[in-house]
Amino acid sequence: MLTNPILSSFKNFRLYLLFWFIIIAIYLSILTFGIKADLYFIIIDSIVFNLILSGLGLSFWYSARFIPLEMNNLSRIIFTHIFGGVLLTIIWLFLGYNVINIFIKNFDDYSKFFFETLSWRFLIGLLIYFLITSFYYIITYYTGFQEKIVTENKYKILATEAELKNLKFQINPHFLFNSLNSLSALTTINPKKAKVMIQKLADFLRYTLPNNEKQKNKLSEELRNIKLYLEIEKIRFEDKFEYIEKIDEECKQVEVPNMILQPLIENAIKHAVYETLDKVTITLTCTQENEFLKINLTNNYDKETKAKKGSGIGLKNIEGRLELLYGRNDLLKVKKTDDTFSVSMYIPLEE
Repeated sequence: MLTNPILSSFKNFRLYLLFWFIIIAIYLSILTFGIKADLYFIIIDSIVFNLILSGLGLSFWYSARFIPLEMNNLSRIIFTHIFGGVLLTIIWLFLGYNVINIFIKNFDDYSKFFFETLSWRFLIGLLIYFLITSFYYIITYYTGFQEKIVTENKYKILATEAELKNLKFQINPHFLFNSLNSLSALTTINPKKAKVMIQKLADFLRYTLPNNEKQKNKLSEELRNIKLYLEIEKIRFEDKFEYIEKIDEECKQVEVPNMILQPLIENAIKHAVYETLDKVTITLTCTQENEFLKINLTNNYDKETKAKKGSGIGLKNIEGRLELLYGRNDLLKVKKTDDTFSVSMYIPLEE
């Protein structure tokens, strides 16, 4: 950032003007009550010297900008600023003295007054140099700190979005591989069913792909997506499972993570329907509990059959997405009995 922060912000410029009003007031008080000089000298002196110093003060930014605290040792910083302060104070006094020469007729009297007060003028010049330079260092540090926070937050958001996309992109391929395997078998066993399945799969993809970039969706839309998905699974498993939906009407307009229900139901089909000859009942319920939307999926399973092994991508995927979106790791609960498997998912209700 090379622009002077005082000139780049109207708020900072107003603060700078306020600072100089205070300096002028102190300067006038010293001349009036401390030195008790001629009023004409006081007014001209105060206006000229403070206007020049306020203008020079804008240039102090560059000494602070090009002598950063973190890149130089303390002795070098102190020496450089003492030298800079002395040099700029001399320039200030030289310019002020010669400009006043233009406006004051009895300059010899003023010249005597000027040299009598030269020592405290010099100290004032040094003091203001260090005050303004310190102000610039504070502004530089604060601005850099704020930019660092903004950049870090930006990268965190990008990393979170990338991780969420990665988790979502794990869902469709997993489902598609299973569907394509079934299609491959159906093309020889039952071509008519294969044709219907292709149409259903096309409907499913036509709906899900345009919405893939969205992080959240209304529950009603997710339920529609689930029905498209189950129509495909029904072709594969026919009457091996029954799907029951019990959704409170007030829940349907609540936004939930996009594509969050599919891996939940796919997990039930994979670990229950695949592994039994008996009919499996999959029940999806949704209610509002306090500040949460509670979505529960329960299915029965045959405890005598060996559970199908897998990578566990479904529930881990859901848990990971919930934690990334809501910053909590307690939003997914699993309960297993001798013949039922239940997963409860809690979606925080946004005000």
